[in-house]
Amino acid sequence: MSKEALYGKTLSELKSCVTELGLPAFTSKQIADWLYKKHVTSIEDMTNLSKKARTQLTEHYEVGLTPPQSFQESVDGTKKYLFQTSNNQFIEAAYLPEENRNTLCISSQVGCKMGCLFCMTARQGFQKNLTTGEILNQIASLPERDTLTNVVYMGMGEPMDNIDNVLKSLEIITSEWGYAWSPRRINVSTIGVVPAMRRFIEESEAHLAISLHSPFNEERKQLMPIENVYTAEKVMEALRDYDFGRQRRISFEYIMFKGVNDSPQHVKGLLQLLNGIKCRVNLIHFHPIPNSPLKGSDYKTMEMFRDKLTQKGITTTIRKSRGEDIYAACGLLSTKKLIQEDTDSDY
Repeated sequence: MSKEALYGKTLSELKSCVTELGLPAFTSKQIADWLYKKHVTSIEDMTNLSKKARTQLTEHYEVGLTPPQSFQESVDGTKKYLFQTSNNQFIEAAYLPEENRNTLCISSQVGCKMGCLFCMTARQGFQKNLTTGEILNQIASLPERDTLTNVVYMGMGEPMDNIDNVLKSLEIITSEWGYAWSPRRINVSTIGVVPAMRRFIEESEAHLAISLHSPFNEERKQLMPIENVYTAEKVMEALRDYDFGRQRRISFEYIMFKGVNDSPQHVKGLLQLLNGIKCRVNLIHFHPIPNSPLKGSDYKTMEMFRDKLTQKGITTTIRKSRGEDIYAACGLLSTKKLIQEDTDSDY
């Protein structure tokens, strides 16, 4: 049997571990320092712990970091890393280097149960929630870890559907005893799971990105089944309950589909829906997926859409596509083929 991982435990969880082993309480802070600041990969390397403490820890625990299995590099410099999780499953993370920032797009689940029409991860179905350690492993085991400036929870899965582990990972990234990052370096995406989104707003200071894709209920239902449970209006009502201050950002992600959600009427609908919410809108080019009836809007239409929203006071940008040639762009992450190959090998 594999041992329990220390990586991904909060300081309070580490305190419980050392208490159960009869070790001094201060040992938990030492372990956190080795895990999240000094990035050790072995308990034996925690040299300011006594030999007895290291021996006891090693009997029950391991650090629990897993290097990437492989990676692909795009012509634009984007890198897509494949990580193995428990039960021989896989996730993908995308590293996006730029001149002034280097962003890692991480996953929160193996697959996804939300069923969005335009997403390859949705076609994979849902396999499991990532543990806190598996979420953070994508950062800790990244070869370019020390160059990172930003992290976005926009990879495989719906972060709000794994809210407990996502919040614990954010605690570790932003706490002084952890990575000690500013929460302003982190952006967490959701399609609008309202109860979990409220928890995220109340328990974290990270930025929030909401996948919208249409201001009209029936149309959004066709694209995103979540609209049957939490309508876009319910999401806006929840947002209006909070004062986000000047530093915390709300953004709306809007993939543009030709002839579907890219008309002047959609601009008007967005203006009505977002009225009174201080936010920005990111327009995203649709990256075609196999056997999909959807097609991406042309760039001229996207510019028109952007300009009309901007003229009405909503900061709107067209997000540059990255890593499309290696299926690392928005909506393209999937390990379905690997899961199928593993299933086939069992028979």
